[in-house]
Amino acid sequence: MIMSIPEEDLTCPICCDIFKDPVLLSCSHSFCRSCLKGCWDKWLRACPVCRKRVSKSSAPSNLALKNVCEAHLQVRRQSSVLEDEKSNCNLHVEKLKLFCLVDKQPICVVCQSSKLHKTHECLPIEEALQDCKDELALTLKSLQNKLDSLERIHTTSANMIKYIESQAEETQRLINSQFKQLHEVLHQEESARIAAVEKEVDEKIAAIRDRDKELSAEELSLTETISVIQEQLKEDDMVLLKNFKDTQDRGKSIELRSDSMSGLLIDVTKHLGNLKYRVWEKMLDHIDYTPVTLDRNTAHPCLILSDDLTSLRYSKQPSYCPDNPERFHISPEVVGMTALGSGSHHWVVETGSNQDWLLGVASLSVPRDAEISARPENGFWTLCFRDGDFRAMTLPPTTLTITKRPKQVKVQLDYNRGTVSFFDPDDDTLIYAFTDTFTETLLPYFYTQSSHPLRVVPEKVLVTMLRQ
Repeated sequence: MIMSIPEEDLTCPICCDIFKDPVLLSCSHSFCRSCLKGCWDKWLRACPVCRKRVSKSSAPSNLALKNVCEAHLQVRRQSSVLEDEKSNCNLHVEKLKLFCLVDKQPICVVCQSSKLHKTHECLPIEEALQDCKDELALTLKSLQNKLDSLERIHTTSANMIKYIESQAEETQRLINSQFKQLHEVLHQEESARIAAVEKEVDEKIAAIRDRDKELSAEELSLTETISVIQEQLKEDDMVLLKNFKDTQDRGKSIELRSDSMSGLLIDVTKHLGNLKYRVWEKMLDHIDYTPVTLDRNTAHPCLILSDDLTSLRYSKQPSYCPDNPERFHISPEVVGMTALGSGSHHWVVETGSNQDWLLGVASLSVPRDAEISARPENGFWTLCFRDGDFRAMTLPPTTLTITKRPKQVKVQLDYNRGTVSFFDPDDDTLIYAFTDTFTETLLPYFYTQSSHPLRVVPEKVLVTMLRQ
């Protein structure tokens, strides 16, 4: 409460110092008792501030103001003691005038002469103060940068969570779509096979009914013949003899059909034998295998990948995606998911109308956040098509003479032999081949700055039966 009163409100208007034994006049002005007495000894008995005459010979003490002033002085004295303690040496009670650069502590001149600091380099406290302030300012800046970095990481993390959720939603949608297509194929095949069973049922039943009709006609004819013979046996002997030949011929002319029931049942084996396998064979007509699929998490924001991750094209309008370390941040590049660390691999890329592309392989460790040339010394083995020319990206680039521009390019890697070759798949003509020694995992590599897509050509799946 005392600290909240301005010091000028506790100051005597005559001596301009904190009140000492303050007295209060009837006009409400206060003064030190000794100051007021000195004024009254020289001039009239009036208030030195407002000049109002005072009738009483002595002014009463202002006890409330006196208590406030004494408390204020007590606080001032305590502050002065604390200030002296801060600026004086705890050991020698001397003024702290030096700063030890070794121990990073303020010291007095006695400390400097002691064994503890005698060999230490020291500076005057004023010089050291500025150096310390500058050093703390640098530390503060570094800490602030770290804080800003942490805040950016938190923001990135929050954005990444949202992106992961949208990724999951989109991925689930595409999975549902592809399974829906497979379900539709299975449903159509199921319907066709059930229809085939129903058709055979109708055919078998119709055949049995036709056979029954023929048997009924034979049965009627046979019944009639039996009746005729029975009637002839009842006739006179001479009549029987006269009609004998005709009656006998009629009885012999009736021949029964075979009563074999063979082939009339449903051919169950035809419908159920290896059913799953035969359905799977049919499904292969609707399934393609792509030897290389693109890694969406590595694609530059300006690249648009197809839903099945087999084609890419360039867009001037970048899409939002997290700033993850795997992503290419400078150039419109992307790599495939397939890690190539041994053996032989190949894939065909349809370039079509694309006029600006690079194809090949890249080392797993190539920088994703720096602009570097796609050449072997930087971990790239690529073929480039730009401005109507084909170039092998060597140092310097090798311009290639090609009689016809291929619409597709086959990339073939033989990791163990250290070759990356490019062919025109139409006639298997070699365009260019790199020879090198590979020391780390390679990935299929793609670059384009064209809105026309590059597409990995799918391959047909063949079924081979292994019999033991």
